[in-house]
Amino acid sequence: MIDITLPDGSVKSFEQNATPIDVAKSISEGLARNVISAKFNDTTVESSTPLTTDGTLTLYTWNDVEGKKAFWHSSAHVLAEALQELYSGIHLTIGPAIENGFYYDVDFGDHVVSDKDFKTIENKMIEIARGKHEFSIRASSKADALSLYKDNPYKTELIENLEDGTITFCDHSNFTDLCRGGHIPNTGIIKAAKVLSVAGAYWRGDENNKQLTRVYGITFPKQKELTQYLELLEEAKKRDHRKLGKELQLFAFSSKVGAGLPLWLPKGAALRERLENFLKKAQKKAGYEMVITPHIAQKELYVTSGHYAKYGEDSFQPIHTPKEDEEFLLKPMNCPHHCEIYNNQQWSYKDLPKRFAEFGTVYRYEQSGELHGLTRVRGFTQDDAHIFCTPDQLDSEFKNVIDLVLYVFGSLGFENFTAQVSIRDPKTPEKYIGDVANWEKAENAIISAAKDKGLTYVIEEGEAAFYGPKLDFMVKDALGRQWQLGTIQVDYNLPERFELSYKGSDNESHRPVMIHRAPFGSMERFIAILLEHTAGNFPLWLMPTQVSILTLSEKYENYGQNVLDLFENHDIRANIDNRNETIGKKIREAEMNKVPYMVVLGESEEKENTISVRKHGGEDLGTISVDEFATLISEEIKKTLKQF
Repeated sequence: MIDITLPDGSVKSFEQNATPIDVAKSISEGLARNVISAKFNDTTVESSTPLTTDGTLTLYTWNDVEGKKAFWHSSAHVLAEALQELYSGIHLTIGPAIENGFYYDVDFGDHVVSDKDFKTIENKMIEIARGKHEFSIRASSKADALSLYKDNPYKTELIENLEDGTITFCDHSNFTDLCRGGHIPNTGIIKAAKVLSVAGAYWRGDENNKQLTRVYGITFPKQKELTQYLELLEEAKKRDHRKLGKELQLFAFSSKVGAGLPLWLPKGAALRERLENFLKKAQKKAGYEMVITPHIAQKELYVTSGHYAKYGEDSFQPIHTPKEDEEFLLKPMNCPHHCEIYNNQQWSYKDLPKRFAEFGTVYRYEQSGELHGLTRVRGFTQDDAHIFCTPDQLDSEFKNVIDLVLYVFGSLGFENFTAQVSIRDPKTPEKYIGDVANWEKAENAIISAAKDKGLTYVIEEGEAAFYGPKLDFMVKDALGRQWQLGTIQVDYNLPERFELSYKGSDNESHRPVMIHRAPFGSMERFIAILLEHTAGNFPLWLMPTQVSILTLSEKYENYGQNVLDLFENHDIRANIDNRNETIGKKIREAEMNKVPYMVVLGESEEKENTISVRKHGGEDLGTISVDEFATLISEEIKKTLKQF
């Protein structure tokens, strides 16, 4: 007999070789029908995998992230089989599950696949799925695996990097693929399939390798769910920040300036400035001091910090000066600069904490295929700050930063979020710097603060920064998509590398603890996500133009100017449209520009010294005075712009 521990802590005994499905049946037949994958002792297994030892078992259904991962991973196999049947002589490479669906990278040789072929591929996938073929994992020797793929250079390369005795294949129907495991019971669970797009992708992400065709797809256990997802995609297209950014004249890109380097237009620059001022005001209340650092520094700075070793390949190449052996880098991070600001003088424990904040622009050489609007760029500005504190101050300082992040989210309409404690992966110590004891202290400090603040959080192994663990905020937007926004990191390592110190009450030298934090993260990415979350209908306090004054004719131009002046006195951002156009056209254009309020002025308004107010979307608020309207605006801003 073996003892199986379930997530609720209960323990059940089963005969050796019982499967996860057997365990599910012992709980309920309904659960057993819905289980599609499992995890046993932190290893992903099939629902039919025999369990041979005592251990902890977690069962997954379609409603779990891991369940969807297994569903889409299995679907990638079905896609690969469909492609292999439809296109002779192709070479399959890899096909993982992703956040929404899956992809498969394929060398199609002389075949060209376009959207005209999508329906044929989808039909073939469903035809295969209806066969209800079971997925089964089998071990293979390295020699047999290489023999199987002797004509596929991509699979051969993968196998050559694996150790004999660790190689497994997944079989279903007459198809087999190199695979570690984690599948649904059979293909019949897949009821709906959609090929979403094709794109170019370099083998193993290396621009020096051959470009393959990446086929993106998604599947569901019900046709209704696919229909709903496609409707969501259509809405996402309308909200695409690249489209809205162009329509609202916020930002642009220029091939002459360079890919991934956004140009902020006047309206976008004003929007950014308001966001910066909003955070600066809160930071000032919280005791931060603003600093400014250069866009470049000597390479040695980033060698000391460890960023060059970790990010050197993703950075712009060193800038060589006329001086021999002198090299500078465009800065990939602000934190080394802030360490040097701290090191500019000697501190006492009485001076701490020191909180240095900067809207600092950094540069990373992202591959061209990875660039995407404002969400993935080569030059971006972080709302960066670094807190240098004593170990005793760490807990309160960390919690204060959590409060600041929650204030930012609340004022910008991000109400649906969870926290993620991102810790190191002990199995890959080479990815991190510093000793284990400091890592454990940092991880425990984050978990303790998250608990005390009542945050809903999950722990994700392997997601830490190379110098320390993080508390990341995973925010869901209006379409239910999840984004990582806002991060707080505890770092014992950079203070060691930069030999930071303060004089303690014992008159001895001590190392400070360093907190990295960025509520927005990247200003570019944050604005992109905010654009898509709000569909361009920003909170009123943030809108570039809060009111459009629309005159019925040129006769009321002077009255319109008077109203504009009154609005300015009330700090209301307004513009005036006194063109010789119909009022209908003026309203349509103001609606397209997402202006929250439209004020219509004609004979009766001028005569009675009032304004007729129309809200974005068509709601008529009637005729009121300017003072009444100013109060209305002020009350709406108070509702959305929280007090810190």
